[in-house]
Amino acid sequence: MQQGLSRRALGRSAVAVVGTFGILRHARGEEALKIRCSLDTAPSHVRNVSVVDYLKKVEAATGGKVTSEVFHSGQLYADLNVAKALLQGQVDMAAPGAWTQTGIVPDCDFCQLPAFYGRPAEATEHAADGKPGALIVKQLETKLRVRVVGPWLNLGFQNWYTTKKPLNTSDDFKGLKIRSPGGAGISWRIAFFGGIPNTTAWPNVPLALSQGTFDGFISTNESVATAKLWEAGVKYSYQDHQYVGQYVPMISDAFWAKLTPDLQKIMTDLWAANISTYRANAGASQARARKLMEDNGVTFTDPSQEVLDTARKAMQADVPTLVKEAKLSAEVVRLSEESVNGSA
Repeated sequence: MQQGLSRRALGRSAVAVVGTFGILRHARGEEALKIRCSLDTAPSHVRNVSVVDYLKKVEAATGGKVTSEVFHSGQLYADLNVAKALLQGQVDMAAPGAWTQTGIVPDCDFCQLPAFYGRPAEATEHAADGKPGALIVKQLETKLRVRVVGPWLNLGFQNWYTTKKPLNTSDDFKGLKIRSPGGAGISWRIAFFGGIPNTTAWPNVPLALSQGTFDGFISTNESVATAKLWEAGVKYSYQDHQYVGQYVPMISDAFWAKLTPDLQKIMTDLWAANISTYRANAGASQARARKLMEDNGVTFTDPSQEVLDTARKAMQADVPTLVKEAKLSAEVVRLSEESVNGSA
């Protein structure tokens, strides 16, 4: 995987897809293969919109040979549980957040390394599309018996959100019970700032939040906005850009094996041809979501780059604890740091 797919590469992908479509659309009498896809966010969420768009393009390019049914809002499985469903053949496709897969592949927590904290999204994209991501994909495909169809979808920067406690500095997290989306790395950062980690699946967050199960949580503007969590009491956000959350597009090996080589090529080429657009859409969606939250009374604090750099330096001194608790491999740590420093 390489960052920034070139126009030439995209052109080749598009030509390949169209060319293959020209062959497949004349086929008759073959039963369509239906992909059952599980997503635990709402239909309006940027991940859902991207995956639905992709699957519609697949159906069109295959002349209806591959169709799909998408189950939104955790109707089938929460991301925390979907890997087992893929492995057991209970669902054909999912795009779980990498942070939800750390119990299976601890190296999915690579983006929790302080090296990525408070840095531009491109730093994480470069690593995920490069050697660190390739290392993780190999592990996921082996352990879950899936095919990762291409570069990962961006969700966006993860930040802090609370209901009652105003957030002006990182000191304001001390003593608060903070919901984590999953992963030892996120729990490490919550504890580093003095909070108390609490892991809750996303579909259960609105009710838990309104009932006071936790004082705040880590998520993105997009996820908060699509779930309208101001209705559950969210009033404050500290936007420190902890890490860029990404979703890993997976198709079970069992379903992948049903596809002919031509169909497999169409699916991978279409993903490659559209991932840059999906990532750009995610960035725009986060900006719109923040405006919507502001319009609904949420107050934002944006720490300066100097504050972020100081926090990163402090966290860097505690990397051995993170590595131990998150069980990160020495290889993914090395590759990630090389990626950020521009040598990988």
